[in-house]
Amino acid sequence: MPPHTRRGHRLLQVTLTCGLLAALGAPANAETRDISRDTLAPDDGWAAADGGTTGGSTADDAHVFTVRNRSELVRALDGGSATPKIIKIAGTIDANTDDKGKRLDCDDYATGGYDLKKYLAAYDPRTWGSAKPSGPQEEARQASAARQAERVELAVGSNTTIVGLGDKAVLKGASLQINGADNVIVRNLELRDAYDCFPGWQPNTGGLGDWKTAYDTLWLRGATHVWIDHVTASDKGHPDEDEPTYFGRNYLRHDGLLDITNASDLVTVSWSRFADHDKAMLIGNGDTATGDRGKLRVTLHHNEFDSAVQRAPRVRFGQVHAYNNRYVVPEDAHDYRYSWGVGTESAIYAENNAFTTPGHIEAADLVKSWNGTALHATGSLFNGYPVDLLAINNAYNSGSERDLTADVGWKPALHGKIDTAQRADREVARGAGAGRIP
Repeated sequence: MPPHTRRGHRLLQVTLTCGLLAALGAPANAETRDISRDTLAPDDGWAAADGGTTGGSTADDAHVFTVRNRSELVRALDGGSATPKIIKIAGTIDANTDDKGKRLDCDDYATGGYDLKKYLAAYDPRTWGSAKPSGPQEEARQASAARQAERVELAVGSNTTIVGLGDKAVLKGASLQINGADNVIVRNLELRDAYDCFPGWQPNTGGLGDWKTAYDTLWLRGATHVWIDHVTASDKGHPDEDEPTYFGRNYLRHDGLLDITNASDLVTVSWSRFADHDKAMLIGNGDTATGDRGKLRVTLHHNEFDSAVQRAPRVRFGQVHAYNNRYVVPEDAHDYRYSWGVGTESAIYAENNAFTTPGHIEAADLVKSWNGTALHATGSLFNGYPVDLLAINNAYNSGSERDLTADVGWKPALHGKIDTAQRADREVARGAGAGRIP
């Protein structure tokens, strides 16, 4: 068969297949390959070390679940048990629902007489001062928050794989919590809008006070061997920029998109998209958390950070390999702060990352030192031009911060091919996020 005939034959096959999928009600680009028993490649970042990451790949048939609502998801998670399990999410699951599937809003969780107007009146800094909130409205807020937490905080146990089916799998309003678990895979899933109904006022935070929110979209605490791949995480539906200002501070409803804390270790985050959010990713949660030393080993590769104000990531203590990631700051961004936060005893080894920003953001804005001492950064691209981010940081901030050195004390050994920043920028734009697994 001539080459052009073979190409025509393949095109006809694809056309017929897409037509069949459409007739069955499935999207034309629906996933045809079962990824639920995939395991992490042996060289794919820190999560491949010390035995690798296999998730629930060994699950027997009785522990393979397809879930379509919160109740089914909760049953499949089995209270965070360590039994090998595979959980396939079909369609959109809303965590803010009751056991019968009825949608719950903030008023449904409110208890004890909690009322936002009364809360604001009670703890107005002009009359309350700088003391920690206490009394009936704070007690009611805490009780109301506990009721929401019962619904939206979902524990993920060891030896678990969670995957989205097709290209439209969404977990909405949930905080997936991998706490003290080992060997977990989360792939091909959109995590959306972990919305806190009851933020608390903290008068002494940041000097001016701030609003504290409760839920990270995905939170690793003391977790080991975790692979997060082709995940999309965002505030879609309730962007914080649309929230009002109280006490002179934005009334934030979301915490982190992905936080890796409390001595979590051996984590790979790949081909994922973190978007439309303030504090995107925290690795290490405190300057005094010395138990994190030797832990927090994380690989970030081929991820997109789009419209992230800060923490992409902010690192304390950990050895973090960040390569071939894509950073996009939109033209209308006026609150951008930084991308890489170099924190206490952090050791970021960054290679071939691409940044695209509007004209009012300079290369010197991309790195922020938070009591850090070192940063290895090579192959960086800024608006299409190669830049030395370490040299720029030291030159621009020498008057206010100590210079960072290039020696972070380690060199990554586990990783796939590292492309140029230019090539990675294109590939990540096309391939990162849920619904885009080849």
